[in-house]
Amino acid sequence: MDDETMDTQLAFAGADAIIILCLYAAAMITVGWMCGRGKGLGKSVSEYYLAGRNLGFITLFFTLYATQYSGNTVVGYAPQAFREGFSWLQSIPFFTVIIGVYLLFAPRLYAVGRSRGFVTPTDWISQRFQSRAVTALAIVLMLWGLANYLLEQLVAIGHAVSGLTGGAIPYGWAVIAFIVVMLVYEWLGGMRAVAITDAMQGIILMVGIVIMLIGALALTGGGIGDLTASIAESQPEKIGVPDTLTSINWLSMLVIVGFGAAMYPHAIQRIYSSRSERILKRSLARMTWMPFITSGLVFVVGIICIDLYPGLDVSASEQLVGLLANDVASLNPFFYWTMVILFGAVVGAIVSTADSVLLSFSSMVSHDIYGKLVRPSASDGQKVLVGKVTGIVLIALLLWIAWNPPGTLYQIFVLKFEILVQVAPAFVLGLYWRRLSASAVFFGMLAGAAVAAAMTLSGNSTFLGVHGGTYGLLLNFVVCVVGSWLVPPSAARQRATDELTGSGLPAVRV
Repeated sequence: MDDETMDTQLAFAGADAIIILCLYAAAMITVGWMCGRGKGLGKSVSEYYLAGRNLGFITLFFTLYATQYSGNTVVGYAPQAFREGFSWLQSIPFFTVIIGVYLLFAPRLYAVGRSRGFVTPTDWISQRFQSRAVTALAIVLMLWGLANYLLEQLVAIGHAVSGLTGGAIPYGWAVIAFIVVMLVYEWLGGMRAVAITDAMQGIILMVGIVIMLIGALALTGGGIGDLTASIAESQPEKIGVPDTLTSINWLSMLVIVGFGAAMYPHAIQRIYSSRSERILKRSLARMTWMPFITSGLVFVVGIICIDLYPGLDVSASEQLVGLLANDVASLNPFFYWTMVILFGAVVGAIVSTADSVLLSFSSMVSHDIYGKLVRPSASDGQKVLVGKVTGIVLIALLLWIAWNPPGTLYQIFVLKFEILVQVAPAFVLGLYWRRLSASAVFFGMLAGAAVAAAMTLSGNSTFLGVHGGTYGLLLNFVVCVVGSWLVPPSAARQRATDELTGSGLPAVRV
């Protein structure tokens, strides 16, 4: 196919893709409007940020699914598999470990949060440790993680739309357009709108990944065996058994991702939003199948692309999924329309993840910082308004950064977990060990974050294959345990802890 024909085809596909993306945008805004009618979203913090604590099984399952699998999974993981080869197989157990960590603490946290009316993750920390310093540090670490995650989604939106439309919509304009859509339907419908759009897009996203894989296999013209043989001949380094250092790096990443992703503030708020503990447990149980259905298939897509697009550099490989979608669409009319429609859903899923992160960021600023530290007498309506305005300011700042994104999606992905994972002991240990003291948690989080930041800023993000965030988490854990034994909590804080952890929970002592 000559260049002129390729340009014409991409322009034609791009025009149809623009129509589909516009329809998706209109649908999301409509959902936001319908969800906000008569719900008093501007007056109730619980209704706006937690959908009235009334999410059922299907909606909760898919909004948890969309929280874990979105722009980074589809647009970022396939290029990473393309660059690393079979060693990126680690992306599958990443998500399995996350579910294990959820099951470790989520049901207990739900019971306490339901009885105490928690809205944000730091509601648990502030009531559990009774310390403004611990609460403030946890807020800073969580907001850092959220800001990085939101930046990651904005970059993913730009690459996905630009690739799908064949460059008809440039990267920068794609980011701006969908930011506006996101802000509008989030303002209108709050968490309820976010959860419903998550459910819609999650279903289409799963189907879309399967169809993309089938199309990619059709493009190769051979089976998996032929594909592996071709890669072994042309790029043997991508199919070799990982060395010891790489294996250690895998284990380090499993620790960071498993505990870090479970600490996503927007994921924890979905725990609070469940209608019942039974629904929460059922949703998490079903999530155990998703690593194989989602990240596993995306991994295979990335491996197939090693043979389809040899020689792509790092920058070009970031748009790999968009390139593949256009080529699969050229196979026949069925693939053409399904790929354009379903890849439009991928963009929608990225946007829905971004709005989940933005909603959580806004809730923490309005409820935790403004409502607790700045103006405790503020009404729910005032808090919601502050959260909405904060969201616009944050988006403006991240838009400036996203215009010239700092590194690949994967590098941004690692950066947020290095810091976010440091709040894990405050939740996991705090829920099970009543002796855990506020001072130990504070210095543990501070030391862990300092180690992770120092290693990253020095250009040595790993040492002996282990990430700075993992070293930081280990130090954090040691400080929490040793510090709590040496300086136990005061009698008053111990009584407050006993009362809090007794809210719907069995007594657990270590």
